[in-house]
Amino acid sequence: MFGMFRSLWEFRHFVLSSIRNELVSRFARSKLGGLWMIINPLAQVAIYALILSNVLAAKLPGIDNQYAYAIYLMAGLLAWTLFNEIISRCLNLFIEQGNLMKKMRFPRVTLPTIVVGSSVLNNILLFIAMLGVFALLGHQFSAAMLWLIPLTLIVIELALGIGLILGVMNVFLRDVGQVIPIILQMLFWFTPIVYPASIIPEAYRHWLSLNPMYSLTDAYQQVLVYGNTPQWKGVVVIAAIGLLFAGASLFMFRRASAEMVDAL
Repeated sequence: MFGMFRSLWEFRHFVLSSIRNELVSRFARSKLGGLWMIINPLAQVAIYALILSNVLAAKLPGIDNQYAYAIYLMAGLLAWTLFNEIISRCLNLFIEQGNLMKKMRFPRVTLPTIVVGSSVLNNILLFIAMLGVFALLGHQFSAAMLWLIPLTLIVIELALGIGLILGVMNVFLRDVGQVIPIILQMLFWFTPIVYPASIIPEAYRHWLSLNPMYSLTDAYQQVLVYGNTPQWKGVVVIAAIGLLFAGASLFMFRRASAEMVDAL
């Protein structure tokens, strides 16, 4: 474990330059450049808000704002976007970087670190854009937003643990890469992001506890929408589960690293 952190520190310039080069190459020929990272999720919010705001805005008590649904939606998407991006990119990470892994000797742990760094940077830019939208919609900010720092770390921990396990499995069983996007799409609709949890019948609401992202998106919504302190009971449980996934993924990653190179 400590050897991994030492390797990351020694190759920190490689990690930082890779994140920078990735962002530059992604928008090298684009007129709007990095704005597309912000435009895409905000466009998704606008579509949902236009279609569903009149139906679901009344289901959001405690928000004195005519744009309450759009604010609620953006808060949930901020958490989901980070979670989804890390898992989706880790899923095919080792397959996409197979040639690099076979030709160069470098700490393999730098690859998921680059994914996390790039995803977090995208998420920060999206958060800044959302703050601007909140200001335009007349939504007040609060000191509770500082809770987003530990919440973001928990989302990263959970997503990276799951993503690394799936990424390693996908090297040896390519069906994993086909089924996981479907599962993520199902999980998105099973998470109260587009709709509030209150519209789910009471008899079925307990099933939400099986969704690891429910507590996290709810915490984001409590912080950003209502300005409240998150309900830490569920979040701490998810943090513990994420820690188990992270530990298992690092163990699996180290044990399978050499075999992955042969399989690729």
